[in-house]
Amino acid sequence: MTFPLGTRIALALGAAGLLLASLPARAWQADNGDGSYTNPPLYADYPDPDVIRVGEDFYFATTTFANSPGLRILQSRDLVNWRIAGHVLPRLEGGPAFDLQGGSVYRRGVFAPSLRFHDGEFVLAFTMVGQNTRICRAVQVAGPWRCHALDRAAFDPALFFDTDGSAYIATSVGSDGTVTLLSLDKSLTHVTEARKIHYIPGAEGSKLVRRGDWYYLFNAVPRRLAMTISRARALTGPWETINAIDSATSGGHQGAIVDLADGRWWGFVMQDRPSIGRITNFSPIFWRDDWPVWGTPDAPGRVPARVTKPVQGQPPAQPDTSDEFDRATLGLQWAWNHNPDDSRWSLTERPGWLRLNATRADGFWTARNTLTQKGQGPYSRADVKLDLSGLAAGDRCGLGTLGKVNAGIAAVRAPDGTLRLERHTLIDNGDRQAATVVPGPSAALDGNDVTLRLEMDFERAQGRLSWQDGATWKPLGDAFDLVYDWRTGTFQGPQYALFCFNTTKDSPAGHVDVDWFRFTDRR
Repeated sequence: MTFPLGTRIALALGAAGLLLASLPARAWQADNGDGSYTNPPLYADYPDPDVIRVGEDFYFATTTFANSPGLRILQSRDLVNWRIAGHVLPRLEGGPAFDLQGGSVYRRGVFAPSLRFHDGEFVLAFTMVGQNTRICRAVQVAGPWRCHALDRAAFDPALFFDTDGSAYIATSVGSDGTVTLLSLDKSLTHVTEARKIHYIPGAEGSKLVRRGDWYYLFNAVPRRLAMTISRARALTGPWETINAIDSATSGGHQGAIVDLADGRWWGFVMQDRPSIGRITNFSPIFWRDDWPVWGTPDAPGRVPARVTKPVQGQPPAQPDTSDEFDRATLGLQWAWNHNPDDSRWSLTERPGWLRLNATRADGFWTARNTLTQKGQGPYSRADVKLDLSGLAAGDRCGLGTLGKVNAGIAAVRAPDGTLRLERHTLIDNGDRQAATVVPGPSAALDGNDVTLRLEMDFERAQGRLSWQDGATWKPLGDAFDLVYDWRTGTFQGPQYALFCFNTTKDSPAGHVDVDWFRFTDRR
């Protein structure tokens, strides 16, 4: 039987709604199941976005700082439903601090990648703090990627290929605002010319896009939490600039636009949130006198809260969260706090479990092999089941947050062999100030198995930690603040963290086995 087009669309939307209702609770679902979505598509800290389209697929590259693997890329068919496609950097390079040896690189590391597709390859430019800009290339977005360094550092590089194949990088830094255009040779290995082309006070986060005869330059102005748009008929200018949107009133600051297969354009923009970090909103745009305008003609100049999906017919999707640790590799949702010591963790020593061998550390902030994934809003919760039978005296292993406020429950084995849970709270005050340590309560354990819980409520900007005693969940300590602060902490929103370290130098370290990590967005 053949149904009329309207009936077929209604049936398809109804089926999508039923599918959405039947999905297990994993994370914020922006797809409303009726052909619309609610911003943000990813309710988590995905900062410094760059988004491109290749055929029917969209790709989203984002900053990952010190997390390893680095430079996460996501994939979508509709700009709403995203999956993690992979990471560009299996490990971070640049010195022992990336291995948490002799210091740390929290708040540093990988910033503001720029992703393009050229001559059948994905091409990505990024700059690590204190290092020269690197260009990476891959045939498949999941890799493998091959990378090389240029002879200079381009802050927040905007990689661009013109219609004749010529390659460029636009760059500006917020402490100044001068936009410099770097010309690259065909091999993308050398800068052949550097030319100042524009000036916007405080501008950074440059992105270059061409539409027809116009070149468009998008810049964030962090001091105003605003975005500017500039345009010119030639890359060298002259450029004219307008203010676009801002984070406080209309949607965000750093971002740009991406074309759809049918010729329309859509916008993406980063917005600072005080508890969860920097989220990325997606918005329709329309054109007025060859200027892109965020929003719709009925509500111009702002990102809509709810809007029709740009591409219809795609099923709901989210990045993975829960993990039973029954695979030979870690899920793509996971990242270590720095490069891990691969001899100190395993998914094979005890199949079906994640084993974390305690690493030597002075405390939580300097502990290597802390395994993280993003906290997700508006509310999320994770339960973790642990087997503590392998803990040695002095081991501190458990579940907590990694960020500005680092709160956790650690299982600790005393010298007499008894086990207890201890609450800790460490508040990072920056590189030049001592961290604030808040002592917490403890609870005795009478067995080797325990289930811990961490709740993140970003609407209330509070987190809670508890443990399961029989059938009863018991809080351990008071609620704590969920805080995003670019000047302190990790420069990221709060992350879930599985940790295992030992501060005792003269005793052998043990291990903790993690049976599962189960995530939900249901209260």
